[in-house]
Amino acid sequence: MTAAEIRQRFLDFFAEHGHRVRPSASLVPSDDPTLLFTNAGMVPFKRVFLGLDELDSKRAVTSQKCVRAGGKHNDLEEVGKTTRHHTFFEMLGNFSFGDYFKSEAVDFAWAFLVGELGLDPERLVVTVHHTDDEAEKLWIEQVGVDPARIFRLGDKDNFWQMADTGPCGPCSELHYDLRPEGERGRPVDRDRFIEMSEDGRFVELWNLVFMQFDRDAEGVMHPLPAPSIDTGAGLERLAAVLQGADSNFHTDLFEPLLARVAEVVGRPYERETDAGVSYRVLADHARAVAFLLADGVFPSNEGRGYVLRRILRRAVRHAWLLGRREPTLVHVVESVIDAMGDTYPELRQRREHLLTTTRAEEERFLSTIEGGLDRFEELAPAGGTGTIPGDEAFRLYDTFGFPLDLTELMAEERGWTVDAKGFARALEAQRERSRADRAASGVVVEGGETFEGWSGSEHATQSFVGYAGVEARSPVLAWRRDGDRVGLILRDNPFYLESGGQVSDRGSVVGDGWTVTVDDVRSIEGRSAVFGTIEGDWGEAPGEVEARVGRELRHDTERNHTATHLLHAALRGVLGEHVVQRGSLVAPDRLRFDFAHTAPMTVEERAEVERRVNAGIWADHPVVIDEMAHADAVAQGAMALFGEKYGDRVRVVRIPEVSMELCGGTHVRHTGEIGLFKLVSESGVAAGVRRVEAQTGPGAFRYLADIEARLDEAARTLKTQPDNVVHRAEQILQERAELESLLDDLRKGGGGGETVVAEVALETDGTPFQLSVVRMRARDADDARRWGDAFLESVDRGVAVVAADLPGDKHSLFTFVSDDLIARGIRADAVVREVAAVAGGRGGGRPHLAQAGVGDPGRVDEALAAAEGVVRALAEAG
Repeated sequence: MTAAEIRQRFLDFFAEHGHRVRPSASLVPSDDPTLLFTNAGMVPFKRVFLGLDELDSKRAVTSQKCVRAGGKHNDLEEVGKTTRHHTFFEMLGNFSFGDYFKSEAVDFAWAFLVGELGLDPERLVVTVHHTDDEAEKLWIEQVGVDPARIFRLGDKDNFWQMADTGPCGPCSELHYDLRPEGERGRPVDRDRFIEMSEDGRFVELWNLVFMQFDRDAEGVMHPLPAPSIDTGAGLERLAAVLQGADSNFHTDLFEPLLARVAEVVGRPYERETDAGVSYRVLADHARAVAFLLADGVFPSNEGRGYVLRRILRRAVRHAWLLGRREPTLVHVVESVIDAMGDTYPELRQRREHLLTTTRAEEERFLSTIEGGLDRFEELAPAGGTGTIPGDEAFRLYDTFGFPLDLTELMAEERGWTVDAKGFARALEAQRERSRADRAASGVVVEGGETFEGWSGSEHATQSFVGYAGVEARSPVLAWRRDGDRVGLILRDNPFYLESGGQVSDRGSVVGDGWTVTVDDVRSIEGRSAVFGTIEGDWGEAPGEVEARVGRELRHDTERNHTATHLLHAALRGVLGEHVVQRGSLVAPDRLRFDFAHTAPMTVEERAEVERRVNAGIWADHPVVIDEMAHADAVAQGAMALFGEKYGDRVRVVRIPEVSMELCGGTHVRHTGEIGLFKLVSESGVAAGVRRVEAQTGPGAFRYLADIEARLDEAARTLKTQPDNVVHRAEQILQERAELESLLDDLRKGGGGGETVVAEVALETDGTPFQLSVVRMRARDADDARRWGDAFLESVDRGVAVVAADLPGDKHSLFTFVSDDLIARGIRADAVVREVAAVAGGRGGGRPHLAQAGVGDPGRVDEALAAAEGVVRALAEAG
């Protein structure tokens, strides 16, 4: 039975028993800061178990994508070494949300494994929580399991929780007997069963969690609104059992991937060798990389992106062990797409993104891995033992890109250890330096301030009224004054506090006989306070005021914010759905948008993005803003930012047919109010993160007007019309190239503007030759060498001594000697040493060409005058 058949049978079985089939959720948990990744089938239903959300069905069944490679649930280090550990896996699960409980869950599990899949009931062993009498009784009396094959275990084995907080409860597990045929079915005691489970002779197939509690941050367990069921059966393990495989890696899920590794490496997979581990790591990690990239995670140096980068770099290192010095994982990722793209269409939809990003990450690490391995060899030589210092482990990370766990793995393979605490200290020291650098440069991120030093009401409620308008009449709830600097907390506050990339508003607050020019907005214990310089005096208390946000500044900010939503949609439409926001700035004068993408945008891509945004502006779409339950917004397709925390109620900004995002910012009423969008720049800000900057409305007009003014200035300088600037510039460049070519030809022919100091006829051994002594101006040394080449070609026999005056008041001496004179003892290096010495210089070179510096530029002429005597002496000696 193939894995695909097992998956489909599971979904069909529970659908027939009243369960709603639901698609797999993303590997990035929505609105759950307690988890890095979706690590179990119940994660998408956490809010349902807690009673915060409701579904249209009390029963559900899924095949959920899961990753366990970071945080509490982390199987990364075991991958490839064991038969059943993976970073990515599929969890089959059936769920009850306050509908059925233990009795039905037990019946369903037994009916599926034994009745549907045909597993031998005598080879199934059950475990229950040591306090769960009810579950044990159900297995014995309702299903008929022999009590000798039921074991009571503690919290470590039979109490399940997704994270340190959240839904949890006791569980019951079904294990399958994999002992050799002669031993199968033989009874074992509890301790022997635990021992055999650890060494793989019993394998856990299914976990039935009886979800009853919600554990809070203090560890206290509170009863859930309704007892529920969460089960999980690993597809990979079921496939191994049903296909009679001795390892999950030897099933139809992994065999095509192992074959691809063998094809790329150029030798077959040998499961029992050390190399076999590397094959399995590559096969496993390719699945994790493909699915994480498809779900919007991008390699980086923090959070989820760092885990992905660790997985990628572990794979590169294993490919290196197999002798590969070029990208390897990318080929296996391609096989993952081919093998699983029908079941998970997001793999095919984002194929190019997956392959491009994987290859780029491999190439990036390959560029440093050799240096890192050389350094590792120095730190932990084979045959030795000891501890790699923490600062050295940090250097491997910081300089060569080796994650700490990779260094630890390599060290363990050689019997070495790593000072992890020292690594942590070095990492923190670097962070402290970075914080100090930011502080020194004035880039400081401040948290919310306290109410200390303020007068007025400390806890009065404030309302933000800035969505409705830019002016408000309001009493002052609290105030603080320090000279001419004033802070005010208004009951009805129209000033936007910087959030979601949108900057704070500016404006004024006008009271009775005084005005505050607002230049800052900050949070004071959860309320927005405006700050500025006061003119006038409010007396004992500020009283009631008129708050006025700068109307034009706010409207320009709104233009840029709505344009940011159009831009996000256009980037996804042009570059692909992998584009997700990585940061933004929305200000009155510009917008900046950072997004996940590996390569610089082409000219054509930039033009198409700009065209789409402007088309959205000129279509004058209404900007519809609604407030709704978070679950409803997500169900309708609203885009949320990964890692952002949202409340139960969210604000949804929708531009029909274009964009739908969760957003708390201020926006125009119709896209036509934006007027014009101009993309100003595109650049890279980090590995895999690009940045675009743009302007809209009046800012875009000013930008284009400035370009037009510069074009007019260029036209005047070139003495032509603006429409003809490009043609005129091309003409000038062509004329320059022709002049430079002519100048080179002149210099090659001796027409370089040189001054002949002396032309002397000499002889050696009765053979006549010419000595030329020359001083010339040159652009560089190559000019002098070209002159020398032309001289040697123009004479039968000759020696030339050249003084070249170079830019920057620099000087060099050159000598050139024809071949037949070298044989008679006249060498260019001998001549230049003697001549240069007169001017305080030194030099050398080859027999036919030599060069020297000049120590005293004032003695160049004296040196040239000495040239004849030097050459004559060498000729007579020869």
